[in-house]
Amino acid sequence: MTDEVFTDHIVSVLVHNNPGVLSKVTSLVTRRGFNIDGISAGPTRQNDMFRLTIVVKGDDKSLEQIQKQLYKIIDVVKVVPIIRSRMVGREICLIKVKAIGAERHEVLQIINVFKANIVDVGTNGFIVEITGDSDKIDSFLALLESHQITDVARTGIVAMNRWERTFKETGR
Repeated sequence: MTDEVFTDHIVSVLVHNNPGVLSKVTSLVTRRGFNIDGISAGPTRQNDMFRLTIVVKGDDKSLEQIQKQLYKIIDVVKVVPIIRSRMVGREICLIKVKAIGAERHEVLQIINVFKANIVDVGTNGFIVEITGDSDKIDSFLALLESHQITDVARTGIVAMNRWERTFKETGR
């Protein structure tokens, strides 16, 4: 008997922008016994289309099953697995961090090192925006832990596979 390896899989799903389509997709995935670890949705350059980026935990066989099942939904146009080794993925995170007095300087240094942006300033602290891969955001949050983080909002990952590289482009 082999041990199945469960990893995070990312799937990009292009759908028609119709009422209830997000509910249909999430219901299908959860009915099949998969937990959605992250989901983000947004419009594409075509007004009638939406792109969903879904992160689920499972084995490779699970990913194939999810893809096949998603195509059964009428509003689903295209399902593309995102391959980690070829992925460009980003997440946005807003963090409300309390910083008073001397703490402000220390928090500002952390913000500068991570190339994050201050999007709001108050007398008691900052709201900071950081964009990057999940590891970068996790590291940033870990450094801010010694300060009082009062709120965090993360978008979840949005991802695409990189362009294929041809012989001419790589010079090989």
